Amino acid sequence: MAIPLLHLGLLVRDQPRSLGFYATYFGFDAAGARRYPDGTVIVRNPQGFDLALHPGAPPEQLPAFVHFGFQLPDTSAVRALLARMEADGVPIVERWDEPGYAAFKCLDPDGWRVEAYWEPAG
Repeated sequence: MAIPLLHLGLLVRDQPRSLGFYATYFGFDAAGARRYPDGTVIVRNPQGFDLALHPGAPPEQLPAFVHFGFQLPDTSAVRALLARMEADGVPIVERWDEPGYAAFKCLDPDGWRVEAYWEPAG
């Protein structure tokens, strides 16, 4: 039985800024965000994935392999999001566009590496 991963917690310096980033680029519902007594804000995307934004200072330097990703429906969606983020000045740190795989990694407002990718179903 597959057990889906549906929750990620991140330390963020500025919750409204981070909430805006994930709502703008990855479809999280900022209007439905919930604040908890410890200060955590949890926001959900249309697929039911919860992102918990904890107030605090993220680590200054993480290994480059530490990241999380969002699968997009096709290569054109990856390219369109990349173009939009580049136009908005979002830092892009890696990119691939090959037959059977298109992806890029960007930095969120706190420096977390976020991957947007497409690859054929395996």
